[in-house]
Amino acid sequence: MIIDCHGHYTTAPAAHTTWREVQQAAFRAGESPPAYPTVSDDEIRESIEGSQLRLMRERGIDLTIFSPRASAMGHHFGDEAVSLAWTRACNDLIARVVKLYPEHFIGACQLPQSVGVPISHAVAELRRCVEELGFVGCNLNPDPSGGHWTSPPLTDASWYPLYEAMVELDVPAMVHVSAVTNPNFHATGSHYLNADTTAFMQLLQADLFKDFPDLRLIVPHGGGAVPYHWGRFRGLTDMLGRPSLDESVMGNVFFDTCVYHQPGVNLLFEVVDVDNILFGSEMVGAVRGIDPRTGHYFDDTRRYVEALSLSPGDREKVYEANARRVYPRLDSALKRRTREEVN
Repeated sequence: MIIDCHGHYTTAPAAHTTWREVQQAAFRAGESPPAYPTVSDDEIRESIEGSQLRLMRERGIDLTIFSPRASAMGHHFGDEAVSLAWTRACNDLIARVVKLYPEHFIGACQLPQSVGVPISHAVAELRRCVEELGFVGCNLNPDPSGGHWTSPPLTDASWYPLYEAMVELDVPAMVHVSAVTNPNFHATGSHYLNADTTAFMQLLQADLFKDFPDLRLIVPHGGGAVPYHWGRFRGLTDMLGRPSLDESVMGNVFFDTCVYHQPGVNLLFEVVDVDNILFGSEMVGAVRGIDPRTGHYFDDTRRYVEALSLSPGDREKVYEANARRVYPRLDSALKRRTREEVN
């Protein structure tokens, strides 16, 4: 089985995205937004079958861990009530996709984060999504301010209520920012990669995993700059008097393969242990075009993995086993599916 750990609903029905615009306009006007619109199953099927599902079939991907569109989480906008309403609408839509296509998608949730609001307020939605909707993970935004970094580091105790719930529920988080309002940063070209690198450095500098040895975090987009400057980070652990990366960070942190050229994927696998790499593509996401040098989509990351000289065992880890280990609820869901098929 090939499991894609990084998928977003970037092709959500127009009624969903239009309601978000109406909700934002209502907030600016000091008014209440209208009720969330009716979105039919057929509208969802149309949005999925010609995009994500078609590409999954073409590329031989069996299952995607599917979450709301990251750039649209918009935690910087509005207040706590606005964020919660939008988050629940997004997560409910993911649940409907999973219900329609249970063999191809499983959910990971958006959290209702807001600037200055304690992360403990997001725990109820995490529980709802995991316990009621059957989701297997969440997306955690380390910078809900939208590129201004007003929140404390991920290692600060203010984040601990969420980590406690994640450990209790046995779900990991993908550390993933959302939209950016700082004009110095392009959303996917710099803000996303900056955040990946920043989060990793925060983890290097502190002892979060001593407090939460069972906490698991996925740093997406191939780890940002991390694997490509591995010597710098190893050297910094020495300069800062920190334990080695293997000892202090890499038992709990994982990277995906959302790196959109062969040399980058080659280097990722040369530097990072295969046990810490999960297959991911973020298809129909940040980079959607065709590479003129290869004639293939940039985000067809399976091609890059297939070109590596991996042993069958290592290939199986990257495509399936690592995801099942990092997402135990995914593993349980797949085992239940197998038992049901046998019976």
